Amino acid sequence: MDAEIYREVVNLAEKGEAGALCTIVYARGSTPRHEGSKMLVYADGHFIGTVGGGELESRVIKEALEAIRDGRARLLRYDMVDPKRGDPGVCGGQLEVYVEPILPKPKIVVIGGGHVGKAVVHLAKWLGFRVAVCDDRPEFCNPEFNPDADEFYPVPMAELPQHLRIHSQTYLILTTRGSAVDVEGLPSLLETPAAYIGVIGSKRRWAVTRKTLLERGVSEEALKRVVSPIGLEINAETPEEIAVSIMAEIIMLRNGGNGRRMAEN
Repeated sequence: MDAEIYREVVNLAEKGEAGALCTIVYARGSTPRHEGSKMLVYADGHFIGTVGGGELESRVIKEALEAIRDGRARLLRYDMVDPKRGDPGVCGGQLEVYVEPILPKPKIVVIGGGHVGKAVVHLAKWLGFRVAVCDDRPEFCNPEFNPDADEFYPVPMAELPQHLRIHSQTYLILTTRGSAVDVEGLPSLLETPAAYIGVIGSKRRWAVTRKTLLERGVSEEALKRVVSPIGLEINAETPEEIAVSIMAEIIMLRNGGNGRRMAEN
C-alpha cells in the first residue's frame, strides 16, 4: 500500500493537484495502526490507505482537508481511552499523526494583458511563480507582447475556467480595461476555488461593478471573495510600481505578513 501511496503522491504533483499525506509518526500502547501507517487524502475527500478507521480516521480526514485549504502541516495528537471526554476511541493507547499538504505550484493568472498586466507578469515570473495570461484581445495575449508568461489563454474571462484548471494555489489578478469586462467575467471565476481574486481600479469602479453583479444575482457572500482595489498603498503610479504593489500584497497574504513598515513592527 505504501508504494501505491507514494506513486499517487508523485501523480498528484505531476498533475498539479492537491492532497494531504497523513502518517502515524508515534504510537504507544494499544492503537489501531502502527508507526509509519499512511493515508493519502484527496481534495474531494476520498482517500487511499488508512490510519485506523472509525472516528479517528474521520477526524484525521477533516484535518487533512483543512491542511489542503490553508497549506499548513500539522501534528495531531490523540488519546484512545475515553470517548466521553472526546477521545476518538477506546483502544487505550496514544498516537500522533503528521499531516502534510501536497499542493500545486502557486500560479499567477493575469487577466488583462495590457501595460499593467504585462508588468505584473514580468514581476511575478521573476518572483518564481508560474504565470498565465488571459485576454480576449489576441494582440495582448501572445509570447511577443508578454514574453515572460508561461501560458496564454486568448479567450473571454468568463470562459477561462473551461480552459485552465483553477485550484487553491491560483491567484487571479484582474488588470482589465473596465467594469463592463469584470461584470461579464467575474461570476464564473467566483465559482472556482482560487486563493485570491483581485480587481484593479478605484473604489468607485468596484462599487459600480459590485452593484451590477448583485443586480444580476451574484450573492453578497460570493462577492466578499473579491479584493478591490488591489495592492498595498505605496502611491504607485507607473505600471511597474502598480505591479510591485499588487505582488507585495500577494506575498503578504501567502506568508502571513501584515503590510506594515519593518521599522514599525
